[in-house]
Amino acid sequence: MKPSPMARPSHLLLIFFSVFLALLPETTQMQPSQAWTLLKIQQLLNHPPMLSHWRRGTDFCGGGGSMGPSSTAAVVCYEDTVTQLHIAGAAGSPPLPKNFSIGAFVTTLSRLPDLKVLMLSGLGLWGPLPGKLGRLAALEIVSISDNYLCGGIPRGMSRLVGLQTLVLDGNMLGGEVPAWLGTLPSLAVLSLRNNSLQGAVPESLGRMPSLRSLVLASNNLSGNLPDMSRLTNLQVIDVGGNSLGPAFPRLGRKVVTVVLSRNKFGGGLPAELGTFYLLERLDVSWNRFVGPFTPALLSLPYIRYLSIAGNRFTGTLSNKELCGDNLRFIDLSSNLLMGSVPTCLTSQDRKPDAVVLVAANCLDNGDGSQHLSPFCQTQALAVGIVPGKERKSTAEQAGFVTGIVMAVLVAVSVVGVMVFFAVRKVTAKGAKARAPATLAEEHASSGYPSKLLADARYISQTVKLGALGIPSYRSFSLVELEAATNNFENSYLQGQDSHGEMYRGRLGNGTPVTVRTLKIERSQTTQSFNRHIEMISRLRHQNLVSALGHCFEYDLDDSTVTQLYIVFEYVQNGSLRSRISQGTEGCKLTWAQRISAIIGVAKGIQFLHGGIVPGIVGNNLMITNILLDQNHVAKIGSYNIPILAEAMNSEQGGAGSNFQTDSPMYSDKTDIFDFGVILVEVVSGKTITSMYEVEILKELLQWAIADEDRVRRRSFADPEVRKGCSDESLRTVMEICLRCLAKEAAQRPSVEDVLWNLQFAAQVQADWEGDAPSSDGSPVSSSSRVTRSSRLSLSR
Repeated sequence: MKPSPMARPSHLLLIFFSVFLALLPETTQMQPSQAWTLLKIQQLLNHPPMLSHWRRGTDFCGGGGSMGPSSTAAVVCYEDTVTQLHIAGAAGSPPLPKNFSIGAFVTTLSRLPDLKVLMLSGLGLWGPLPGKLGRLAALEIVSISDNYLCGGIPRGMSRLVGLQTLVLDGNMLGGEVPAWLGTLPSLAVLSLRNNSLQGAVPESLGRMPSLRSLVLASNNLSGNLPDMSRLTNLQVIDVGGNSLGPAFPRLGRKVVTVVLSRNKFGGGLPAELGTFYLLERLDVSWNRFVGPFTPALLSLPYIRYLSIAGNRFTGTLSNKELCGDNLRFIDLSSNLLMGSVPTCLTSQDRKPDAVVLVAANCLDNGDGSQHLSPFCQTQALAVGIVPGKERKSTAEQAGFVTGIVMAVLVAVSVVGVMVFFAVRKVTAKGAKARAPATLAEEHASSGYPSKLLADARYISQTVKLGALGIPSYRSFSLVELEAATNNFENSYLQGQDSHGEMYRGRLGNGTPVTVRTLKIERSQTTQSFNRHIEMISRLRHQNLVSALGHCFEYDLDDSTVTQLYIVFEYVQNGSLRSRISQGTEGCKLTWAQRISAIIGVAKGIQFLHGGIVPGIVGNNLMITNILLDQNHVAKIGSYNIPILAEAMNSEQGGAGSNFQTDSPMYSDKTDIFDFGVILVEVVSGKTITSMYEVEILKELLQWAIADEDRVRRRSFADPEVRKGCSDESLRTVMEICLRCLAKEAAQRPSVEDVLWNLQFAAQVQADWEGDAPSSDGSPVSSSSRVTRSSRLSLSR
């Protein structure tokens, strides 16, 4: 009997609910110990917002631990045990409070023995990553990114034999990439981007058959990469922003992404690169590559992104070159290419979102963005590149020229020869009297290697800190510097010493600069020049007055370097002292601005000590040399430039503190003492000119810190500081200041310890400003009620 129309919906509804109930996952009550562990993790993370729904009685395995499909927190269980834990905070989250212990946190995690996936990002975790993480033997995926982890990658993690993915991006990890990573049998994804790792990439990484993605970008790695041609599964390699090279890495033909940008790779591109038919992204920009560019790269079937910018590639392009259908971004700029832009790049049939960059070559595109063709020819010769056709033409003409020369030698009289040499001598004297304006740029027979004449580009730890907002490092011609300083006119002179002068200037594109001239001793060797220029090219950080480039001037007689010019960015908003000790009323920096400025100084010191190898210490830091830009970002304006250090050490017996000198073992702590002097002036607003004043203020500082009712602290502080500062923030800065001024260098804190305390003070101040202060400026926020136990200094 056919059911009635009214009965059919009820029948279908019954079927629907039956199927729905059948598809629901079977829920099992979690082990009580594991529920307690998750709540303990919530507590150790200082009850972050994304875990606010975790409470006693929450059914974690039944979905209560997650917050929906796009959740920033998720718990996944198998039967009654946790197998996955995902917690993601906001980007740039501040460090957790000072009573946080990374060791206790990992110990708590080890109570989840079946954990396979651990993903923790942007939570403010800090401290050295404990090796006890290796106790979680079941881990297959570990991603702990965008935190404040420091130290090396612990060997204890080598026990994670089932690990398939390890991501530690965006931390402060240092030391070398451990060789034991290459022994993990299942590791397929290794990403250590944006840390402070240094040294060579271990050879063991070239013997990992399971490796699919290797990302080591934005560190301080150096040397050649290991042979990775046997890694048949490798698809992604990204090592941009290091100091690797010069040899192009050996890779398998299955790679899809190759990023080598901003390193020291040189020579030519390997011919087999044009046969990497699966390649989608190739970025070799801002290296030291020379020789002919291979147009076949444009026509690879899957290529989407191709950048060779900022090298010395030569060759003549044709408008008939072929392009791959998937090509969406192509950057050929700042090379030595000639000919015509391929029609396939300029055709209106191209996708509207395609980007084509070809400026600063010698191409015939008629838009004024190109050099004249002689420029590319001269530059190619300067780095030892002679195009094949030119070599052939020269060889064909050699016999003819030789015949002419022989005929001239037979026909010319002795008098004619004497006249010839006399004219040559006069010409040489004229050249010596005034060198050609382009000598520093085009001198091809100086006896110095091409790497001194090529751009010395290097972007280091600053990449992980964000865009610098300053031009790339490059070599300058003497013509550019003469134009920038009006031929080094006296009115542009800012100062001078026994080593040279300092001039202000403005480049042709309007960029203000400072040009430092340095006289060169004849005893300087080519190797020492290489070493000095390499170091100077690394002096780029958002809290340094960064080096923009250099220029050499040569002696025509013996082709030796006689003068070095170093070009720095120009910071034109005054010194830190001018905005604290000498600032007019209403223009002085607030307490929050002062903390921000000194955090910037501490980051600059941290970069000088550990962001480059070898570190630069003994920088004679003074508050008058801390400059502020238009955004009140502090920049260290004077530091121990390596090429000056040798001369200063020989004349003065070594660089030292402005107020005292420590033993070489504690030379980095000399900078910490100088930083403490700067902190005293920032807090008190008093101008300090002698060690005697430092000692007096140090005693007053001890007296102020010991006062529990904060009256003395506020009386010690500058009136501008008293107007709006949290007592907890002020006390934190005073305490770290006192430690920086310790008489014994070994008792002074590390720069990381200093930076942590200042960031904590900034966080407390920001929280305090978010609440409504009372009329006398006393805080009422919970942040200012931090207990004394939570204010213990960070151990390093």
